[in-house]
Amino acid sequence: MKHNTVGSVMTTDVVSASYGTPFKEVARLLADHRISGLPVVDEEERVLGVISENDLLARQAETPDPYGPKRRFRVMALTRGARRRAAKAAARTAGLLMTAPPVTVRAGDTIVEAARTMAQRGVERLPVVDDEGRLVGIVTRRDLLRVFLRPDTEIRDEVVEEVLVRLLWLPAQGVDVSVVDGVVTLAGRMERKCETEIAVSMTQQIDGVVDNLTFQFDDTHAPPGEPALHGVSEDWLRRL
Repeated sequence: MKHNTVGSVMTTDVVSASYGTPFKEVARLLADHRISGLPVVDEEERVLGVISENDLLARQAETPDPYGPKRRFRVMALTRGARRRAAKAAARTAGLLMTAPPVTVRAGDTIVEAARTMAQRGVERLPVVDDEGRLVGIVTRRDLLRVFLRPDTEIRDEVVEEVLVRLLWLPAQGVDVSVVDGVVTLAGRMERKCETEIAVSMTQQIDGVVDNLTFQFDDTHAPPGEPALHGVSEDWLRRL
């Protein structure tokens, strides 16, 4: 099974900043291009870090309110997070504003891998880098969600060709496959329950599938050792 790669959905025309880019210029870049974050790169386009709107807001949040009560003293914050927030609040350049080290992906990584990285690291965008760590693109959550815009006919063709024919060695007409709004329904009979489980599992991994319904046939009580009439063999299944 092959998933679409990050390279197929990423943006190659990337808005970036250098380490010394002033705070106001960073804010202007975000506003002019209507983006919520950008990577910071060095002279050789290697990604040093990432700036988000939250990084800029940290500075604004620490700005004293001219109409509020004056602070007589502040307790020295000792935690790492507090020191980081204080540094961002005083930052005047992109290099001091950015979050580093950056979380990045490669163009050859799958969309599933990129989505998992975003979820685990709690980020909304990932710089895409080459083997040398140089910036080649950027991918956002919106980019990754494009897979759910795949036409139902395209999803059905992949289920039939990749799952039923190529993986399970079944005739294309042996199982009825229908797709409506990304929901895949598989209907028919198989010789073994394990085949239905594989078909369902692999269908769920196809890009753009929202959900899928299982087969109606259950061979739980089939005689042990009974050879399959079609589909994958037991020896092949053990290697999965």
